[in-house]
Amino acid sequence: MSGSRLTQQERQQIAQGLADGLAFAEIARRLERPTSTVTREVMRNGGPNGYRSDLAQRASERRARRRRPARPQGQEARAQGEGPDDEAVREYEEEFTTLLMQQGLPKMAAGVLAALFISPSGSLTASELVRHLGTSPASVSKAVASLDELGLISRERDTGRRERYTVNDDVWYRSTVAGAHGLARISATARKGVGLLGRDTPAAARLENVARFSDFVSESILRAAEQAREVLHTGPGGSSSTIGTEGIASGAFEASGAKRTKHR
Repeated sequence: MSGSRLTQQERQQIAQGLADGLAFAEIARRLERPTSTVTREVMRNGGPNGYRSDLAQRASERRARRRRPARPQGQEARAQGEGPDDEAVREYEEEFTTLLMQQGLPKMAAGVLAALFISPSGSLTASELVRHLGTSPASVSKAVASLDELGLISRERDTGRRERYTVNDDVWYRSTVAGAHGLARISATARKGVGLLGRDTPAAARLENVARFSDFVSESILRAAEQAREVLHTGPGGSSSTIGTEGIASGAFEASGAKRTKHR
């Protein structure tokens, strides 16, 4: 086994070993692998604090595909100017999916969202997603339900009464606003600690600084997201220079329901 590639199960064991605080040598001993193999695997995939078995597995699969011999020129190759190469598109979709996973989406939900984004129409049916992703209908259904709940896709019926899933134009806006709201929650929690620990204590001072920082960044993100939202509905070559800035801050907070926190 020492000369073979790491399997997905072994990568999961590595992640578990790191979570348990085990040294590389101990993880390697349990896997019956050289310590250098485990060390190289962890360091090339986020390090001890950032290692994720699913992302490491995807990175390994991409490297394996890149090492395959290039397809011969012939009828399978696209003629110059006919559009992007199929293999290049597949690699890009893998890269996009991995990025979405790094942002917190589960693997299958990330795959579905990436597939919808790069599809010509921005929409696919469940059966098309199953064929495209090579997975089960149940997996697609679960991923679609998750994305729908997050407001990242919408459902509609086509002429054949099949349910079709469409990526929302506002997906990045919604994601950005959600992140800003997360910072606002951090601020609220930090200020709760200030009141609990006593405003004149060193701990309260640290928490107040966290709250002020989170407030500032959250408000800045909400203002910028509202100002730039129009860009998501602009066609190729469109300009964002005409986006207005008056009343942006208040509009962002009214739209999101967030509360401003006044600093003393």
